[in-house]
Amino acid sequence: MIYNKEINKAIKLAYEKHQGQFDKNGLPYVFHPWHLAEQMIDEDSIIVALLHDILEDTDTSVTDLVAMGFKKEVIDTLVILNHHEDTDYFEYIKMIAQNELAKKVKLADLYHNADLTRLDNVSEKDLIRSKKYQESIDYLNTH
Repeated sequence: MIYNKEINKAIKLAYEKHQGQFDKNGLPYVFHPWHLAEQMIDEDSIIVALLHDILEDTDTSVTDLVAMGFKKEVIDTLVILNHHEDTDYFEYIKMIAQNELAKKVKLADLYHNADLTRLDNVSEKDLIRSKKYQESIDYLNTH
């Protein structure tokens, strides 16, 4: 992963906003976006990976991101990655497929979320969710 002023700003924001959040296995949530960012090779994709859940899972708004000086393309991609509960999940995936940056980060997100080895105990719900993620991976890889 590369580091510069903008990426460091995103790292600090992700760390601050995901403070106190934990993944399904009880690990600090911030390790998830960090894992995605480590796979990216350019500034925009690293920032989007670090902040991919910032609008959905924290009190951060688009207005906040604009005020912090993040690039329009980055913010627009974060908006696309923000899954609203009233939007069908596969319609959401179809929207992501239309944006290369969103697709790149979402694929990394889905691969990580579908990895059942991250869990100490795998439930039936986890298996169903993993299958849904695999279907999304298949779709994004072909569109």
